[in-house]
Amino acid sequence: MTTALADNLVHFVRYLRLSGLAVVPSTTLDLQRAAATLGWDDKAALKAGFRALTVVRRADIPAFDDAFELFFGSGPTHRRKSMAELELKIFDRQDAKVVTPVLRDMMNTGKRKERDDLQEHVGGSIIERLGRKDFAALTPEEIAEVRRIMATMVWRPADALGRRRMPSSRGDVPDMRRTFRSLSSPQADLIPLAMSSRKPRRRPLIVLADVSGSMDRYAEMFLYFMHAAQGRLGKVESFVFATHLTRVTREMRQPDPLMALRSVGRHVNDWSGGTRIGEALREFNWQWSRRLTRGGAVALIISDGWDCGDPEVLEVEMARFARSVHRVVWLNPLAGRTGYSAETQGLRIALPHVDDFLAAATINDLRSLVRLLETLPARRSSG
Repeated sequence: MTTALADNLVHFVRYLRLSGLAVVPSTTLDLQRAAATLGWDDKAALKAGFRALTVVRRADIPAFDDAFELFFGSGPTHRRKSMAELELKIFDRQDAKVVTPVLRDMMNTGKRKERDDLQEHVGGSIIERLGRKDFAALTPEEIAEVRRIMATMVWRPADALGRRRMPSSRGDVPDMRRTFRSLSSPQADLIPLAMSSRKPRRRPLIVLADVSGSMDRYAEMFLYFMHAAQGRLGKVESFVFATHLTRVTREMRQPDPLMALRSVGRHVNDWSGGTRIGEALREFNWQWSRRLTRGGAVALIISDGWDCGDPEVLEVEMARFARSVHRVVWLNPLAGRTGYSAETQGLRIALPHVDDFLAAATINDLRSLVRLLETLPARRSSG
């Protein structure tokens, strides 16, 4: 038996114990003997032998099946219950071999530390790999995992300064009401001047996502991202566009992401159509801008920039749109590719009115967006 296989057996038994199975230290030796007898080529016989040595209760069979597929199967498991309970990510056999040296010396540690280390190294390995993978190249199992990562991303966007004021010893404006109120105090001979500062508040976020034909490979993932943003921030207005603009904020407020996306699909009638960015922006500017852009809103436009609309309309409406919000961030799933250049007519017209132009084809790209939103200045730069 190779060292890698022996290591996997050790971690396999440890995983079973963390999953709730009644295994003991001698179980590893029993499994080694069984593997030597049965061989590693006949996976069905090996699985049956391992199950006979480790499973005592019928209720433990699903957890055993998960663990066997995780360490010795030919592909990712489709059962998720035990891994969800342990907050572990699906990983393939190659991932297991990468992780095993890290876990080799964990036999004598406590169960909690063992679980935490397993989560950190196995989960971190998978998140790192998925973080760099283009959304268009994800397998169905990886898509499910990326959706879970999106749902748990931490959002701490920078606040704006509101019109309302609050007491502050470091404020910039005298608070005369509080100052005069203190005249009635016993220490009224020498009255300190009360100060106030503008009260911080969360900026609204407006998202306009392109669901035209050229965005087919990415549109669904961005809708999941929009749903996650809605759940984390609350103050989000969501729109999609192809030939025209459709507001989907109400649909995105449903707690379940699958139900939300189904509702969006029923509500949007130009999915996978042509792209008229200027016309979509004109609809927003005339129907929604006055209501939704107050309070220093940040706008995200998610599009590859392919446009078949009127260039003059795009020029006028993009300029008007940029003036109405605090900042315009354009997310392009193609921008991170080697040799990419923003040469489409739509992008050449739009980019002079865009504050930030970012790649958006991976989880790491979206994390970069979140970091940008966390560091936005209170005032828009004049440049």
